[in-house]
Amino acid sequence: MGEKFPTPTLLIVIFFILSRLISTIGYSLRDDPESIRLASSDYGHILRENPAAVLYPTSIDEISSLIKFSNLISTPFSIAARGHGHSTMGQAMAPNGVVVDMMSLKNHHPSHASGIIVNTFNLSVNNNNYYADVGGGQLWIDVLHATLEHGLAPVAWTDYLYLTVGGTLSNAGISGSAFRFGPQISNVYEMDVVTGQGDFVTCSPQNNSDLFFGVLGGLGQFGIITRARIALEPAPKRVKWVRMLYNDFSAYARDQERLISVNGRKQSNALDYLEGSLLINQGSPNNWRSSFFPQSTYSRIISLVTKHGIIYSLEVAKYYDQHTETTVDKELELLLKGLSFLPGFVFEKDVAYVEFLNRVKSGEEKLQSQGQWDVPHPWLNLFVPKSRISDFDAGVLKGIVLKRNITTAPVLLYPMNRTKWDDRMSAVVPEEEVFYTVGFLHSSGFDEWEALEEQNKEILKFCAGVGIEIKQYLPYYKTQQGWMNHFGSKWNTFQKRKALFDPKKILSPGQRIFNK
Repeated sequence: MGEKFPTPTLLIVIFFILSRLISTIGYSLRDDPESIRLASSDYGHILRENPAAVLYPTSIDEISSLIKFSNLISTPFSIAARGHGHSTMGQAMAPNGVVVDMMSLKNHHPSHASGIIVNTFNLSVNNNNYYADVGGGQLWIDVLHATLEHGLAPVAWTDYLYLTVGGTLSNAGISGSAFRFGPQISNVYEMDVVTGQGDFVTCSPQNNSDLFFGVLGGLGQFGIITRARIALEPAPKRVKWVRMLYNDFSAYARDQERLISVNGRKQSNALDYLEGSLLINQGSPNNWRSSFFPQSTYSRIISLVTKHGIIYSLEVAKYYDQHTETTVDKELELLLKGLSFLPGFVFEKDVAYVEFLNRVKSGEEKLQSQGQWDVPHPWLNLFVPKSRISDFDAGVLKGIVLKRNITTAPVLLYPMNRTKWDDRMSAVVPEEEVFYTVGFLHSSGFDEWEALEEQNKEILKFCAGVGIEIKQYLPYYKTQQGWMNHFGSKWNTFQKRKALFDPKKILSPGQRIFNK
């Protein structure tokens, strides 16, 4: 993991830019060692790329000015927006360019909103729905607390709330609510975007729609999100949270698919959340993502895992408040009736809504206290078509993963409905109506991540070899051909949008899509 330092020529160019922009951005552009260090790494701790400078904007105009200046010079410098730095393979880095620290806007409220403003007006395109105008640099946890003050909450979530709004919307934003409400990108009404030419544009499905659909899931290639108008709903108070264990993958998949078939946004008898995960020989049944199982059950669960190699955990949740507390148990009972989980291995909790949504935070704090958070994370996230998920289980999970026996981190596996995704957006998913998300959320020591990365490569090679047409989520490719294969039929549109909104290919070089 060697460091790459900017050339003297590039440093001169950057400092020249600083002198030219000093009247508009003041001392917001920094090149001190600490700023460079923080912007040169990410949550993955695998790649390190030094920018020449970091912009800590105090206004959206500063971002626009920086991008416009890069467009004006003969050799434009690259610019990358960085949120909470939760990328894993350098996607938010700008080698020898400028990283824009979007979280610097959290405490500033310029003419263009960068904070959180909750509105209760009816939208003409979404009658009787609530929304919040949220800055792109805001964390979802802050959005949650701000909207709860009004008795409201966003419709769609990620599992981890300490991510920025602009960051998740540039990818998709998925969790166990996606089967019913879609990814977070399917719950946006309008955005303010600074394009790759430095233009400030308000866009929606009705106005500047090509930019709107391009930016959502667009991996930062067309513009920087500075505001998003996101869908809200009345917030529940509490959550019935249930986990069931399976040793039969076919039964596990069949039950998941049955449950997500009840998915209408207004269906009161639908689940609010469904995820699945694997229990492998990894010691405690609990992990940093969730401490769900009572310690008194550890020995029974570990015996199951030892006997079968893999145990599949189905996790569901149903929200309720004072109006539905008398009916929620019956609704949940009817939903779970007839499922094929192992008798005696059903576990239930009743928790506050915020505790449920913020469930990963306690695991993060524990790992940080042990010095195990800021370590390499060679993650692999995939979308797998329903028709091949059994082949994936046999060849990857029971084959590669069990045989290598190095996976000790959480492995997620649960289905989604394609109809909840908007195909006009840049995000890519399999063609089948039902597909599974599979997430290998590895952590390792600094001298051990290569083995897990080799396993990731073996998984990808296996899928290609047997014709499982996966799509990567949070994708990482080293060649443009890899990106062309990833986007498939969307590639031509993706290219055209790049030429339209960022013709000099300035934005998000860390994705390695258009830069050599």
